[in-house]
Amino acid sequence: MEQPPPFEITSLTALMSEGSLDLLDTNGPELIRRMGMETIRTVVLDVLSGRNLRDSTEMLTRRRLAALNTATVAMLLKGSAIQSDFVEQLPAIAERILKQGRLSKSERWVAQWALGLTGKASQNVLRDDASLLAEYRERYTATCEQVIRESLTEFGQLGGKIHLGDELATELSWKFMVYLLGIVGAQTLTIRGSEKSVYGKLFERLVLGSLLHILSFRFTSSDGPKRFEREFWLSSQGERREGDATALWQAGRGIRFDIGFIGRGNPEISLDKVTRFAREIELGRSTWYMATIVIVDRIGRGSRIKELARELDSNIVQMSMTYWPQEVAQILNHKMGFEHQLVNMPRSEINDYLKTAMKSVPLADYLP
Repeated sequence: MEQPPPFEITSLTALMSEGSLDLLDTNGPELIRRMGMETIRTVVLDVLSGRNLRDSTEMLTRRRLAALNTATVAMLLKGSAIQSDFVEQLPAIAERILKQGRLSKSERWVAQWALGLTGKASQNVLRDDASLLAEYRERYTATCEQVIRESLTEFGQLGGKIHLGDELATELSWKFMVYLLGIVGAQTLTIRGSEKSVYGKLFERLVLGSLLHILSFRFTSSDGPKRFEREFWLSSQGERREGDATALWQAGRGIRFDIGFIGRGNPEISLDKVTRFAREIELGRSTWYMATIVIVDRIGRGSRIKELARELDSNIVQMSMTYWPQEVAQILNHKMGFEHQLVNMPRSEINDYLKTAMKSVPLADYLP
């Protein structure tokens, strides 16, 4: 196999620092490390108090993006120091890397960004077919060149030099800016999509676990009951699809929860959720009646979804309501005679009550 010449760049992540590469890989444990457990506790309390999850995590996402943006500038400067026409050849370099196969997620992401692609766009535009990369790269380059010519005509020549420390420098041009901003755009879409998934999966468990702990249910770490009374477990999965949490109140009576953090509850999806769980299940040697509560971020104005859910003997609760944990407690009280001080607590006392109760929630027990 013919070896590339020494100056040919075969990895874009090799041009990035270790700290920058860490920013590309965020999972639940890494997110916890970055945020710290007390910050996570504050975010959970915010959600229980009616704040949107994205409001509480937006600055963390913005910080990660800003750090990746600066790392991208440094990558372009380092690449230019190794290969004088690095910026001009960047789409071709990215194409060559993507054709290698068996890439790390970080390498694949950065190479896709250099072509203005996200993972989803790669699936949709290229249909995950590497043989289409060359044609796409030619069209992408031609589009960028057209924008560069139009920018020269409309705005004039863009010039100057960008320096990184005392050693690295490259010419500033419309080509540099167009390719840089193309990377930043794809980068932003990818990171936001990735964090939405990570935050959602992590905080579904933490919010439901905290809520049920505050309501005095005991957590069982196994995927099923132990005491069959006033206990709960997370991410249960039975024969008829999955619920995010299952709680048992007293013999023969329990409730399933489904939670989602993204925007207005889609009426069709939400109604599907309230009907998809079996109303009766076998636990131990007994048949249990199982109610359903679907928790959504918010419900669209004028929506009849709550009334429709009640007609199906289920309930939908929106987290945008300041006192939604009390609504859950009241539903449990109505459905199965659940008793808890939150059921009839004056609203003026709820925030302080939740703040105090959150201090004793064993969040680490609910981590995936």
